[in-house]
Amino acid sequence: MAKKKKAPRSKKLESVVLDGSTALAWCFTDENSAYADAVARSLPRIGALVPAVWHLEVANALVVGERRGRCDRDDTLKWTKFLLSLPISIEEHNGSRIFHEVVDLARAQKLSTYHAAHLELALRRGLPLATLDEPLKHAAVAVGVEHFDPSR
Repeated sequence: MAKKKKAPRSKKLESVVLDGSTALAWCFTDENSAYADAVARSLPRIGALVPAVWHLEVANALVVGERRGRCDRDDTLKWTKFLLSLPISIEEHNGSRIFHEVVDLARAQKLSTYHAAHLELALRRGLPLATLDEPLKHAAVAVGVEHFDPSR
């Protein structure tokens, strides 16, 4: 009698690289997104990894949002408290990696170095990328980085 082969186990996801566009969709009501909400629901289970620039990128968007009347100081304080409560780890970049791999990726994929930092991190760590940014999504596909699917 032949033994039944076991179905291969799917590898448990270690983490996801989180782009600022997804986090900002949680903060600004005019950027609501079912995808971003699903990512938020998945974070307690898997956590997120971000490049060191992420906090500055998100904080800048919130301050600019205040200036443009999209939110006020109290909103910013509420959202930063929420963001700090999430299981988000920071991956520090070293100067050599920024000036070589990140810059090369930015050039090749026509991205800002901020977006290239997210893409380089996902590529190097073999992690999916959670982003709402279309050019970043296209660049991820081009280099073989998976777009995070929170339903898995």
